[in-house]
Amino acid sequence: MTLRGMLMVSGLLLAVMARSESCVDDDTGRTVCLTAPAQAIVALSPGATEILFSAGAGEQLVAAVNFSDYPPAAKKLPRVGTFKRLDLEAIVALQPDLVVAWGSGNPAEQVERLMSMGLPVYVSEPRKFEDVASNLERLGALAGTSSVATGAANAFRAGVAALQERYAKAAPVTVFYQVWEEPLMTVSDAHLISEAMQICGGVNVFGGLSALAPHISREAVLEKNPQVIVAGGMGEDNPQWLEPWKQFSSLQAVQKDNLFFIAPSSLQRPTPMMLTGTRTLCRHLETARARQ
Repeated sequence: MTLRGMLMVSGLLLAVMARSESCVDDDTGRTVCLTAPAQAIVALSPGATEILFSAGAGEQLVAAVNFSDYPPAAKKLPRVGTFKRLDLEAIVALQPDLVVAWGSGNPAEQVERLMSMGLPVYVSEPRKFEDVASNLERLGALAGTSSVATGAANAFRAGVAALQERYAKAAPVTVFYQVWEEPLMTVSDAHLISEAMQICGGVNVFGGLSALAPHISREAVLEKNPQVIVAGGMGEDNPQWLEPWKQFSSLQAVQKDNLFFIAPSSLQRPTPMMLTGTRTLCRHLETARARQ
């Protein structure tokens, strides 16, 4: 083959490789590129596991962290630690071609270590409902499952839009959302849960705080005197965190019996399941309005 011919073949190979490469920006703005669809994916949070399944990439998942329990198939995946303490040796041994990390949940130094070892790491950190849809599309592009991911993203957007239209003129209701018991924690307006409140016509009484999930005191809740208190819990059907509030008879939420439980997996993970949790939240706020 002549030199000219070799150069032409080389150019064609490079063009084919360029066309097959898939690049997306993660939620930190970093560009993540893969030369082929990911076939061995490790998810470092329950939310990342769920969103990968929703994007059609469940069969490519080779491991996840503890508490990755949805969909049911996720329970069968090998574990690589918890989202707060990753088993780096186990992750590397799997030779993943994509790792999906949780920006505000995973230890930053451990995620950086994975990056330094050359593993492709996509950092997921949805802060808005649109980010959930966008994560579906971007992860679908990396996994080669764009048709499924795009359908899931559009269905999620349509569901959110329907709720926004339905509750656009709803009377505002002040809400305290309890995300944890000890220490007592809530969410600010930078969190997805606060956007869920806003969609339903709720006003987050701690929305102005700077931290994403700030620690607060019971005295602060009493001072805010919300019309509604909503809590997750230690389990999917365990509303025990609401019980301690009943002793504070001065609270509007207690006086009107506006103490509501929402299964944490439906509202505390940044996944399409948030649409289910938001619908439940909207129904609870409608009940509260009727009791005013």
